[in-house]
Parts: sequence; structure tokens; C-alpha cells
Amino acid sequence: MTEPAQTTMTETRPAGERIIEEVTSWPGVTAGPGDRGELSLRLGRRELGHLHGDHALHIGFPKTVWHELYDAGRIGYHPVFPGKPGYAARRIETEDDVQDAIALLRLNYDRALARHGLPAEEDHPSTASSDPSRFSGSS
Repeated sequence: MTEPAQTTMTETRPAGERIIEEVTSWPGVTAGPGDRGELSLRLGRRELGHLHGDHALHIGFPKTVWHELYDAGRIGYHPVFPGKPGYAARRIETEDDVQDAIALLRLNYDRALARHGLPAEEDHPSTASSDPSRFSGSS
């Protein structure tokens, strides 16, 4: 019996570039340098997650969400906070990893919208023209 092959990255552009392009296409999301050499993806002042080059996504979740994602094998512990649920890391090695990194960031994006009483973008395209300044509060 053969094991299913993992999808390898066939896209010629680097993984980080592809993730950044997708995530910054969402209304209000910006990318910029963080304090420790990472590239931070933000909605206003709220960090959705950050990339370390093309190989790692670091991201935070409420503990209940973190446990669900961890149990599903989608995230691991953040290397700075080993054994501490809430902070997570996701390796990026394959095309599937790129797509899941985008999905994890989308989860935080939709959570941020919900926190401000706004519908998810795919349900209501009107958020495409919304003012990102409303996200300036810390959350």
C-alpha cells in the first residue's frame, strides 16, 4: 500500500510572497516589518499573524480555538512559548501548507471582523469598501 503523496510547491513565487499577496487583498489588511525581523500581517493595530520568511507562520488564537487546531494537526507550539496554548507556529513547506497558512490567517481576520460586529467579507462584499481605521483599538 502506498502512502498519499503530499502536494509539493509547484508555484514559482516564494510561499511568503504568495501568502502576503492573498492576505493583503482582504480589506484593511496591511503587511509591514515587525520588531524581530518578521513580516507582520495586520488589520489596524491587531496582528493577524506574522511570517518568518517563506518557512514559518506564527499566529495566536483563543485557547479553545488553539486546541481544536492543534488536535487537528494544523498548528504546533510557538517556539518562544513551548507548551503554552494560544501561541502557535505553522511550518510552510508544501502547497498545502501555503493554503492552510492563508486559511489560518483568514480565521483570525474573520474573528477580528466579528469582534467589531462586522460580517465576514465573503458573506458581505460591502466590507471591501469599509474603513480600516475602525480597527485601531487593541483586540
